[in-house]
Amino acid sequence: MTAGGGPLGLDPVLLGILACPDTHHAPLTVDEAASELHCTECDRAFPVRDGIPVLLLDEARHRSGGTAGA
Repeated sequence: MTAGGGPLGLDPVLLGILACPDTHHAPLTVDEAASELHCTECDRAFPVRDGIPVLLLDEARHRSGGTAGA
């Protein structure tokens, strides 16, 4: 899906302002292969479903394994 013109179909301007929903609000990086946005501080991975980032702590997983919201 490339309707947004950027990685994962997301608007590049939106990607520039998205941040982790945790209290530190760290920037997110894109992992196109996994269809996820990764927090640069807390190691959470947030899924992107149908071009929509799911920035809910309960939906995130720790990249080292398991779920972040559990």
